[in-house]
Amino acid sequence: MFLFKSSQNHDGNDPLQRDAKVKELKVALGPLSGRNAKFCTDACLRRYLEARNCNVDKAKKMVEETLKWRDAYKPEEIRWNTTSAEGNVRHLVYLLENAILNLPEGQEQMVWMIDYTGFSMSTSLSVRTARDIINILQNHYPERLGIAVLYNPPRIFYAFWRAVKYFLDPKTSQKVKFVYPKNKDSAELMRSYFDVENLPKEFGGIATLEYDHEEFSRMMAEDDIKASRYWGFDDKSSYAAQGCVTRDVSVQPILPSGHSKAEVAPEPF
Repeated sequence: MFLFKSSQNHDGNDPLQRDAKVKELKVALGPLSGRNAKFCTDACLRRYLEARNCNVDKAKKMVEETLKWRDAYKPEEIRWNTTSAEGNVRHLVYLLENAILNLPEGQEQMVWMIDYTGFSMSTSLSVRTARDIINILQNHYPERLGIAVLYNPPRIFYAFWRAVKYFLDPKTSQKVKFVYPKNKDSAELMRSYFDVENLPKEFGGIATLEYDHEEFSRMMAEDDIKASRYWGFDDKSSYAAQGCVTRDVSVQPILPSGHSKAEVAPEPF
């Protein structure tokens, strides 16, 4: 995940006014407790205000809808390894929650890179599943997406993209970038968002990384325990029974250039 500096410019960008809007939104929401209080941090409320152009009433409605969704969907309780079409959606939500939990302090947005090498219509998501994903991302994770890099999508993908784009907010669709190997403009875009020293060679960088599923699964299981502690419940015993050993998981710092030294993980979907 990488730091993304937003360039939006509206009245809410004034720090004093933005803080006043956050306080106003807090009052409008009323007293919160438990996980709802944990979720509705000042940074969280600022993102919802940003998504609704600092309109407190609209932001309040959006937050309340998210709290209802989280109470029913319970994203903080999803665990590593899920299957089926619904599992694809829940797995994406799981990865989002995990990434957010490990964001460096002060970083709210992420760059997502989706590798379409080997893509075919037989392996693609259905339009319905894509629509469900878009609904969750736009309505319950506002202003988390800095930019989405679609790497090496085949021509056949454009038919799918045209159908999916219909469900995207125009502001969100502008964040989607198509990137192709051996393309000068694409190479420059990749260098602007990624540290080439940590970007795998297959994506235009110089790093050589090998994916070890067992190691990655072990790290995710450890993060599951971390999430449980953060949200106020403990399922450490369930992982101990599976033979998972806990250890501290560090998050790499943001470089002065605005990039992270974080390792590259498999794409969300």
